This record gives sequence, structure tokens and C-alpha cells, in this order.
Amino acid sequence: MNGLHELPLVIFTVLAQSVVGAFLLFSMVLFTTQDKFYRAYVHKAMFILLAMLGVGFIASLAHLGSPFRAFNSLNRVGESMLSNEIASGALFFAIVGLYWLLSVFDKLPKVFGSLLLVLASAVGLLFMYMMNMVYHISTVPTWDSHFTTWGFYLTVILSGFTLGYALLHTERPGGNSVSWVPTVVSIAALVAAVVSMCQGFALGDIVTSVQKATALVPDFATLTALRFTLIGLAVVCLFYAVHKPSSIVTKIFAVLCILVGEMIGRTLFYGLHMTAGMAIGA
Repeated sequence: MNGLHELPLVIFTVLAQSVVGAFLLFSMVLFTTQDKFYRAYVHKAMFILLAMLGVGFIASLAHLGSPFRAFNSLNRVGESMLSNEIASGALFFAIVGLYWLLSVFDKLPKVFGSLLLVLASAVGLLFMYMMNMVYHISTVPTWDSHFTTWGFYLTVILSGFTLGYALLHTERPGGNSVSWVPTVVSIAALVAAVVSMCQGFALGDIVTSVQKATALVPDFATLTALRFTLIGLAVVCLFYAVHKPSSIVTKIFAVLCILVGEMIGRTLFYGLHMTAGMAIGA
């Protein structure tokens, strides 16, 4: 399957988007929940987000080939979207890590904690913006499109909110505060399906002197169908978990389905890489 050669980037982008989405949900809960026992639980669960983001960064280093290349890429912060992506991602990781560390050891004043949550959320959104802009390359017509933007931000909701819901929805007091998430995820899934359908039709109009976009991903329809089958299963599991908050296996299965589904979609995205050359359609 085209795009598998960029598996490290697939893992990095999907995990990073999932973590940012989940953290935004965590922040909403922490701002609206006063139950100290549930808040303590949320703080502990935040470590999973840090661990997943760490895995994502390790995968990105595998793509670069050497940690030194990551440091070198920071030399152009403010000028290069790739440098901005790495810098904003590292800053997001640092702020969330600081918040988690102080909260776990109960050394976090309320006002300072709220400021850190707001700052981390803002930097997380900036991170997502920079990641999206990295792929808006004028010489790659299959990427320089609003479909890229829709796809990246929808993953933040689909994978991020599903992950956050699985971690936050419990039988503890306050655990029902995220019971609205399955509805949001199902709406995002519907929007994502429409976007993928429109993208499939649009690919037929992207042609260069040497190749057609549709030829790059001949299995686009099949893999997209598989992707949304997995997303559909995840949505069903989420709604089931609303009434069965103790069903850990169901929530884990939902997260796995969403992550695999989004990674399939992201693999198709990287498989669509092509140089414009003499483009006669875009």
C-alpha cells in the first residue's frame, strides 16, 4: 500500500493529533469539575497522554533518521513550518509535562494551574495549525488542499475525543461530564465521510504530465471503506459505554478502532504525494 514508507510520520501525526484533542477534553473537564477525587484521577490519567505523545515524537525521530536533525531543524523557527511544528510540539509537551508533574505532587496553585491549562491548550492548537501548514506545499497539489486541513483537524476530534472519553468516562462522581462526547464523535465521523467522498471525486481532476493522482492510491475506495467501518465500530462502542462506564474493554476497543482507522486514512494521505510538474488540473 502506498504511504507505508512514511509509517513513522503516520504514527507521529495521528498520535500527536489524538493527544492534543484528548488534552483539550481534559482541560474542559478540569475547568468544569470541582470534585477533588475526580480531578486527581484526571491528573493521573494525563500521564497516558504524555506517554503517547512521547511515542509519537520517537516515531518522528525515526523518520528524521537522527535526533541531531531534529535539533538542526529548530534553526529556522519562524521561517520554516517544519521548524515551527517541532518547536510548538516540544513546547506543548513541556507545558503539559510541567502541569502533570506539579499536579501529581500536589504543588500546583489553582490560579497557576488554570493558566497552565489555558496556555497548554493554546500551544496545542498552535501545534496542530503548524502541523497542518507543513503539508500545504504548492508543488504537491494532492496535499495543498482544504482536504488536508479537514482531515487533520477531524482527527483531533475523532481520535482525540475518543481517547479522552475512554480515559475520563468512569463511574466516579463527575465521570458523566463527558457523556456528550459520543454524539460529537459521531457527527465528526459523518463529516469525515463526506470529506473523504468529496476528496475521492476531486482526485480525478489532479493530473500531471507523468501521472494521475488516482493511480497513486488505486485502493482508495476499499481502504476508505475499511477506515469508516472501524470508525463506525468505535462510535457504537462509545454509545454503549455511555450506559456501561465500567466496560473498560469496550472503550479500549473503541480507541484502537479509531486509531487504526485514522492511521489507514493518514497512510492514504502520504500515498498521495506527487510533484506538480506540469499540472493540468488541481
